[in-house]
Amino acid sequence: MSNGQKITFPGAHGADLAARLDLPAGSIHAFALFAHCFTCTKDTLAASRIASELTRSGYAVLRFDFTGLGGSGGDFANTDFSANVADLLAAADYLRTNYQAPALLIGHSLGGAAVLAAAGDIAEVRAVVTVGAPADVAHVLHNFGGDVERIEAEGEAEVSLAGRPFTIRKAFLDDARAQDQAGRIGKLRKALLVLHAPTDATVGIENAAEIFAAAKHPKSFVSLDGANHLLTGREDASFAASVIAAWSARYVGDAKTPAAEDASGPDLVTVSESGNGKFQQLVRSGPHTLFADEPTDVGGADTGPAPYDFMAIALAACTSMTLRIYAGFKQIDLGRISVSVSHGKVHARDCADCVEELTEQGGKIDRFERVIAIEGGVPAELEDKVLEIADKCPVHRTLESGAAVVTRYAGDVDPA
Repeated sequence: MSNGQKITFPGAHGADLAARLDLPAGSIHAFALFAHCFTCTKDTLAASRIASELTRSGYAVLRFDFTGLGGSGGDFANTDFSANVADLLAAADYLRTNYQAPALLIGHSLGGAAVLAAAGDIAEVRAVVTVGAPADVAHVLHNFGGDVERIEAEGEAEVSLAGRPFTIRKAFLDDARAQDQAGRIGKLRKALLVLHAPTDATVGIENAAEIFAAAKHPKSFVSLDGANHLLTGREDASFAASVIAAWSARYVGDAKTPAAEDASGPDLVTVSESGNGKFQQLVRSGPHTLFADEPTDVGGADTGPAPYDFMAIALAACTSMTLRIYAGFKQIDLGRISVSVSHGKVHARDCADCVEELTEQGGKIDRFERVIAIEGGVPAELEDKVLEIADKCPVHRTLESGAAVVTRYAGDVDPA
């Protein structure tokens, strides 16, 4: 299960670009950036299915419409391949500023060529994936057929692509022909996965061979047998996504970007506003990244646990771990432990099962109710001991005894 949110950010040439950020249900292992195929959008079947599969593996995936396409602003006629690459760099900057820079780039068709071109300018990227990508950017010109000569002669022409009219200018042709993809691939210095279908009738399999030959190790190739260029078959897109998730974990599963390393030491938790929604916060704890938010009924987007939920999580996790340590020390064969914690505000004097110091207070107090379940149960003579050991959980003790909170002002902070 994943959470998705619609966002916009400024493209390289000033137009607002429409994007979707797909978030995993739990901790984020790394951020990925997806580039769609030529004249496609972020919502193609391949893009949505690959993003969905990656979120199940703990990746947050940003996919967006290039300038002039889909929900993005700007005029497609004023764009070219270099503009697409610049939009990709703008998307990486957006992630770097608001969340965490992408460690993984994925590109489909011409989007694959774009991620190969952009990867060298995104220092945090550790791995690149191409799906049905051309080895030479100028390969895209075959889509224009006999209109190429008319574009050359008249400076621009309207062509039909996938049943839709697009204005293509001579500058687009010149830019595509000027790209040195082989040189870029040879200097990539990132792990590379090439996915391609032998039956691809739009971008032939020989393109995958050229990309693979130009790249240096580590590099991998996986054949998408029976798939078409757009991966419209559900099983084909799902297979590609599962391969990407499994392969990329070797290179970026535990990756930390320089920003994350600077922000969080082993004993430091850093929380900062993401800039999306009213309450969403980006939480960094060591190598772990996740979100905090509020429920929708109080104005949040419900993309992560609320602050008191984190307190309940801490109590439940600490309780389970404490019981496991005790069982190991005493060599007790204790089944799988699960702990449920709920939180609420109650009147102090009405809390019959609270400690005396709390019941003597006036007004309302916080009450955490903890329920412990152990697979297979425990002998009757151990039931009281389980409850006793649970009360020794350090988080439990902290909540009951209170803690000192010392606050200081850090001074002006660079928003980047």
